[in-house]
Amino acid sequence: MELDPSQTALVVIDMQNGFCHPDGSLYAPDSEAAVEPCAQLVDRAREAGASVVFTRDVHPPEQFDGNHYYDEFDRWGEHVLEGSWEAELVDGLEPQETDLVVVKHTYDAFYQTELAGWLDAHGIKDLAICGTLANVCVLHTASSAGLRDYRPVLIEDAVGYIEDDHREYALEHADWLFGEVTEREELAFA
Repeated sequence: MELDPSQTALVVIDMQNGFCHPDGSLYAPDSEAAVEPCAQLVDRAREAGASVVFTRDVHPPEQFDGNHYYDEFDRWGEHVLEGSWEAELVDGLEPQETDLVVVKHTYDAFYQTELAGWLDAHGIKDLAICGTLANVCVLHTASSAGLRDYRPVLIEDAVGYIEDDHREYALEHADWLFGEVTEREELAFA
């Protein structure tokens, strides 16, 4: 699969200490295992001249106070609190000045963020997506991208997950309904 680097962004989803470091409150070993594959993709994208976007899931402590239904703290417990070590990107995935870092407060990196405007301003049409968790923020961001007429391409061997079934579901669902799936070795920025 070839993606034109001039119209492609590599989107690295939520590779943060809270999810990828053994001391994180929502640590998953397979999220930690995705750090190196994501870092390799970042290097390849930069070398080819593609854009790089990092997302950070960040929650103000009071974010869900008074909500009617949507409450991630109720489902997951408090995690990646604003200003915390957990909310920072893991070592090995440091943004450069030219990269976009999107701070999001839900599973979807497009929801109430500058992401779509930035992509459009930079002529981006294709998104190579990696990061964590496959069936949560990766899936919801990729589906949101597809609905906005971007081409989401999920990199199956560079996504973190909690259970194998979750990963398989997310990738199959994305491939069937709104995007494409490939592996790192099959992806070329050309």
